[in-house]
Amino acid sequence: MTSGAGRRGRDVPSLIAKAREGDARSVARLISLVEDDDPALPEVAAAMAPHAGRAQVVGLTGAPGVGKSTTTNELVRALRETGARVGVLAVDPSSPFTGGAILGDRIRMQDHTADSGVYIRSMSSRGQLGGLSAATPQAVRVLEGAGCDVILVETVGVGQAEVEIASLADTTLVLLAPGMGDAIQAVKAGVLEIADVFVINKADRPGADATYRDIQGMLALGERGPGEWRPQVVRAVAVESEGIDDVVAAVGKHREWLESTGNLRKRREQRAAAEISALALGTLRARMGDLRGGTALPALAARVADGAIDPHAAAAELLASL
Repeated sequence: MTSGAGRRGRDVPSLIAKAREGDARSVARLISLVEDDDPALPEVAAAMAPHAGRAQVVGLTGAPGVGKSTTTNELVRALRETGARVGVLAVDPSSPFTGGAILGDRIRMQDHTADSGVYIRSMSSRGQLGGLSAATPQAVRVLEGAGCDVILVETVGVGQAEVEIASLADTTLVLLAPGMGDAIQAVKAGVLEIADVFVINKADRPGADATYRDIQGMLALGERGPGEWRPQVVRAVAVESEGIDDVVAAVGKHREWLESTGNLRKRREQRAAAEISALALGTLRARMGDLRGGTALPALAARVADGAIDPHAAAAELLASL
């Protein structure tokens, strides 16, 4: 009897062909193969490779409550008005107890569910640090292969640790809100370094002007060489659809700078390097897990415990045996 993985593997060319035609169900199945680390995944990756690098990847990050999902929803609306096909990957936190996630972003983006030019996928972080799921980079490749012009990646929203998005996105939006201490948090978290565009959302609230001045003041203190990008600071009230065109314009301006300076190519090479490293490390961890059930690792551990060998030498010997 043929296994389920084998059946799905044989379906990959058909799934990819349908995904390229905009079939949402086929896109969903392909991303599920990615999330499940299915044996057919190498076949999927190989088929998607010729279509890589054609989509603009925009990341959105920020603390909980700043309005990331609402802003994403409005960005989708604005981008669709330009005729762009849009993909959304919204990463939600997973429970440390059950591993489950609410995946609530689909609820917030119901406006676009009937639009064939929009694909929205909620993904569980599955305990991954940095605000993203481990499967996110490869899910981005699936959406590129499915013909998306712009891919919006919304992070978990856990605060200061969310800098991983900068290694995935062409343009990173950091959302702030008045009265939440975000200007100071930006300095503490290193978010100042990853932001290409700051979006002060809920700008109709008291304190918005102070937040704007704080961010501009911090940017003025940064050292930049000639021709380097200075992050834009944009005000918006996403729930009222205000300022979204300004956000889109700032993203477009950053894209023009990336292309004119050659930094777009550089960022994408760095993204590919990070993805290759993550896959290689994942393979090594899997092999290490296999070794725990064998004799090599316990034997080396015993020698280290006895003082017969140091941990560095033991690690080198273990790696040589992989």
